[in-house]
Amino acid sequence: MGVTLSEKAAKHVANYIAKRGRGVGLRLGVRTSGCSGMAYKLEFADDLAADDLVFESHGVKVLIDPKSLPYLEGTELDFVREGLNEGFKFNNPNVKDECGCGESFNV
Repeated sequence: MGVTLSEKAAKHVANYIAKRGRGVGLRLGVRTSGCSGMAYKLEFADDLAADDLVFESHGVKVLIDPKSLPYLEGTELDFVREGLNEGFKFNNPNVKDECGCGESFNV
């Protein structure tokens, strides 16, 4: 099943990588944090790590470390604009509860 990007998210990532002039894709993971237990990590990747799991959506690579995959399996990353705000939205079917501020979650 893996992790996917919506068409909007893939276009946003591809445009950003092109502007940067380097990069192989988007690195996605989780870390222990926040009041609900886990938080997403998101960064542009310049290199593949030896243990990266690689998924591709709309021509963009999504890199995930093996420890994060069980928490992210089936997630779609979207890019949304709400009023003056824009950013990535995680549609993660594994989330059981989120904190009130939306910064952390648990599974």
